[in-house]
Formats: sequence, structure tokens, C-alpha cells
Amino acid sequence: MTTSDTAVHTQPFQAEVSELLHLMVHSVYSETDIFLRELVSNASDACDKLRYEAIASPSLLGEGEGEALKIRIIPNKAAGTLTVADNGIGMERQELIDHLGTIARSGTKAFVSKLKEAKEGLGLIGQFGVGFYSAFMVAEKIVVVSRRAGESDVWTWTSSGGSGFEIARASDEEAGRVVRGTEIVLHLKDDAKKYLETYEIERIVSAYSDNILFPIELVPEEGEPRQINSASALWQRSKSELSAEDYKKAYQQIASAFDAPAMTLHYRAEGRYSYAVLLFAPSTKPFDLFEPNRKGRVKLYVRRVFITDDADLLPGYLRFIRGVVDSEDLPLNISREMLQNNPQLAQIRKAVATRVVSELESLAEKDPENFTKIWDAFGAVLKEGIYEDFERREKLLALSRFTTTSGEKRSLKQIIADFKPNQTELYYLVGDSIERLKSNPRLEAATARGIEVLLLSDPVDAFWTSMPTEFDGKPLKSLSQGDLNLDLIPRVDDKDEAKKDEPEADEAATIAVIKAALGERVSDVKASTRLTSSASCLVADSQGPSRELERILAQQNRGLRTKAVLEINLRHPMVGAITKAQAGSKVVDDLSLLLLEQAQILDGELPEDPAAFAARLNRLVLQGLGG
Repeated sequence: MTTSDTAVHTQPFQAEVSELLHLMVHSVYSETDIFLRELVSNASDACDKLRYEAIASPSLLGEGEGEALKIRIIPNKAAGTLTVADNGIGMERQELIDHLGTIARSGTKAFVSKLKEAKEGLGLIGQFGVGFYSAFMVAEKIVVVSRRAGESDVWTWTSSGGSGFEIARASDEEAGRVVRGTEIVLHLKDDAKKYLETYEIERIVSAYSDNILFPIELVPEEGEPRQINSASALWQRSKSELSAEDYKKAYQQIASAFDAPAMTLHYRAEGRYSYAVLLFAPSTKPFDLFEPNRKGRVKLYVRRVFITDDADLLPGYLRFIRGVVDSEDLPLNISREMLQNNPQLAQIRKAVATRVVSELESLAEKDPENFTKIWDAFGAVLKEGIYEDFERREKLLALSRFTTTSGEKRSLKQIIADFKPNQTELYYLVGDSIERLKSNPRLEAATARGIEVLLLSDPVDAFWTSMPTEFDGKPLKSLSQGDLNLDLIPRVDDKDEAKKDEPEADEAATIAVIKAALGERVSDVKASTRLTSSASCLVADSQGPSRELERILAQQNRGLRTKAVLEINLRHPMVGAITKAQAGSKVVDDLSLLLLEQAQILDGELPEDPAAFAARLNRLVLQGLGG
């Protein structure tokens, strides 16, 4: 034992922790009950971890009374303290520093930012794994005493929620109380003393922690300790025994959530492999939904022993699903390598993913209101499956709801039912916002014929539309890529019909002049069949990636931009003016470049040389005014 081990050490919090604690202590939340739910959840995790480690090292559980894993809640009105204790895995000195002094999680800064902005911070706390710090909402001082399973040393961690914490060796009295596990003593603020009342403690445990797998004992100041939760694996019970409220509580406890589930899936699979499944689709979007690792949140149990929440039980595009899969057949000591390669688990993954998609289909048909909640929150994630999951692509396309030029969110089945005469393709346009897509000139020919067009603005849309895709035998066709011929579909607008009589510029001569003026800036110049009122637009070649996909890849430094095709409206006066002007003149060059630059602006891009564009525009305006 070194001197440094026995001395009291003061250490600063990680910067994000300090900022988080400041928000916790000084912000006013409408509900502070969550601190107890979070501490109980952490205690349950500690018991789970010990049970898992004891598979390989049974001696960690010890003998006698230490074997029964449980959580105790001890109010002490005289001292003004509330204690939450467990006999789980416990923590060593460095683990106390690492776990309680830092938040080792990507997205913490984003969380703190969101917490600053949010009027209600409750739904954020559990989602970001910072539940311990919620105790500072009710405590002016926290003392943590911990002994790791199998170790003799006991350590204390103390903080008043300021800029740092103290770490020291535990006293003999503290070490005598903590044979194994962790004891958290909250010195409550005056306005939080209600949490010393036994009925308050029971109310919170009943609401949030009833399905914790370990007994939660309330140790009152008078009377005998008593268990205050059911401590049963709800997913192992029959559906007929459970109410909607039971499922809601289970969802909130398992997912550390505060909303109600929009979909609940509970079943038992029997046959070659036996396992129980309890899954939920949230009704609101968590803030870590688009983390780069696309980590799932479904917990894997084996015979009611928690194994991991990192088993990738569902594909990435279903990562918003929360819940539990409990296997009867997998080995308890399954390793990370076995998790990846175990054939039983592979079959479970496939079967559960298929069942989730099937349940979403059923929900879309029978309960459109709740399905809409799921789609609004997670549609952009589900569409990742169209790109990744060839086997279920048709089903995912059928589930998808798209904003269209009709102004509504519609299914592909609904859109096909309203096809115009002679229409054989589903048309779409990809961009970075719905509003910009609505004003895109490439819509003009389709609008003139009353064709409903899918307006796709999620980043993933540029990827799944890059593959040849069809639904119900109808190909999906981009309005911004390749050639387009809508001549067989009748127009619905008389004004557009009248435009057929307007004189066209000489196609070959005009295209040749514009090509000469633009040079290498574009790959080609073509007469447009997409435009009815705008002068020009940019489109991608039919054989290459779409312009939106190129733009996304270029932003990520994963690809270079290719030159686009400039399409021109031969009936537009500006194009006609180019035909009439003298070839090689400054006016021809200015007008040709303006056709390109205005098409770039309508695409949400800057002209290649903004200063030259401004000078050119001024020159043409002044010439017009002078004329």
C-alpha cells in the first residue's frame, strides 16, 4: 500500500461533467423522481455484471448471505440521507474516478447542448448514460463507497457537485458496511426531503423499476425490510397476464424512456431454438439515433441472465427498437467472438428482424396513427434498409411514406393507384429540403401532366435511389438524371398546351453556340423535355451517380464531382436571345453562362465564380435598361 493510496485526493471533473452538473443543480425540472430510477437502474446493471462475470469466476459471488443479489433503499430522516446500495460488481479506485469523474461517451457535448435548449430535461438524461449525475438535482452532497467483487480494498468518492471530487480509502465503519458492491449516500437538499418518505419511494419504484430483475428492498427506519418490486422478467410472462400499463412501465424501465411505446411486440419462439422477445418502438426520437456506430439497444439475456446490449440483434436500420431477447439455448459464457459467429444467434437475428418488419406492416394497416408516429420519428432510419437489406427491400418500400407534390405523405401503393393515363413509372426528385424541391424546375413537365412526384430530402434517399429500384413492377425514375420522355402522358394544363405553339430556337445551332461558350464546364448541352417555364436545369448522366449523391460524397471527401449535363428550354426567350445574337459575341457568352449559373443556384449551389456572375448579371441588366 503506497502513501498515495491512503491519502485523500481531490480531482477535477471532466469539463463536460462540470457543465452537466451546473445544469443539473441550477436548472428546475418539473419532475425530479428520475434520480431514484437512474440509481436503481445502475445498481441493477452492477448486479447483472457480477452475475455475468461469476459465470467464469464463481468465487466472485462469495458465500453465505453475499450470494443473494439485491438492491436496498435506506431512508434516514434524522441524518437527512437516502442510501441506495447493491451487492453487485463494485468499483476499484480507478473505476470510481473513470465512471464518476468523466463521461466516456461520444455525443456528450451534444447532450449538454440539448439539455440547455430543452424546457424539460427528463427525457434526455437516461438516453445519454449520465443518470448518476441526476442525483445532484436532489442532493447537496454524495458519498459513494465501493468494494469490487473479489477485492479487499474499499474506496470512497465524495462530491458536492462543484468542480471536482475527493477519492480516499474507506473508513473501517464504511468498509464493514460494504462487503461487496456499492453504497451511494445522498445528503438531500431541504426541498428534497420528501424522498425520505416510504410511500414516495414505493411510488417511484412501482412506476419505474418494478420489472428490475433483482429484489429491491426498502429498509424503513421502523419495521422490517420488505421487497417493493415484483422482480420478475416480464417478457417471460404470458401476454394474457399483462396490461398496456404493464408494458408501458416495462418499456420505460428497459429503455430509460419517458414516452409511451408506439408499438409493442411480445412473443415466445418455440421449435429448433427457444427464446422470448419483448420489443418496443418508441414514439419519440432519441438524440443518439444518428451516432456513426449505429448501435442497437436490444439487450441479450440467456436464461434471464443479462449478457450484453451490444449483440447487434437487429440490423442497423432497426436500431431505434428497444427491448429484450432472452434465449434458452445459448451458452451463458458466450464471448464477443461467438456473438458474431454463433449460428443460433444468426438465426435469432434473422427471425426477430423479419418479425419486427412484419409487425410494422400490421401496425401500418391496423393502427395508422401509431405507425405515423414511428415513421415521423424513424422513417429516415428505416429507409436505410432499402439500401442495405435486399431481402426485405420490397416490404420496406411498401412501409415507406413519402412526401409528394400532392402535399401529403403517401405510400407507393397509394401513388400507383392514382397514376395518370399511360404512366408506367414512379417519379422522384432528391434534394436537401422539401421546400427547395417544390420549386425545382425539373418538376415542370411532370406538374404540367398532374403527375405525383416523390420529394426525397433525407440524406439516405440519395443512396437507396442510386440502385435500380422498382415497386409492384413499376420502376422508380429520377427527374434529375438521364433522359425523360413524358409525351405519352396527356397534359392537364391548357396554358402548357398552348406553349406548344410558341416558336422554338433552332436546336442544333443554339446548342452548338452554348456548348462553345461553356466549354469544359459541362459534359453536354441538350434540349430539355423536363422544362416548361424555366430556361435551364442541370441533370446527371443516366449511367453515373445522381447529383445529390455526388454532392454528399464530395462533402465527405469520398468522391469527386463530375460535370453535369445542361438542359435548356428551347421555347424560353432567354434561349431564343442566344440564337438571335451573333455567335462569339459577349452577349452570347454572358447569356450562356447565366443559363448554367442560374441552374446551379436553383440546385442550391454557388456559381463557380460568384464575382464574375454578379458582374455578368449587372452588365446584362444595364444593357436591358439602356435598350
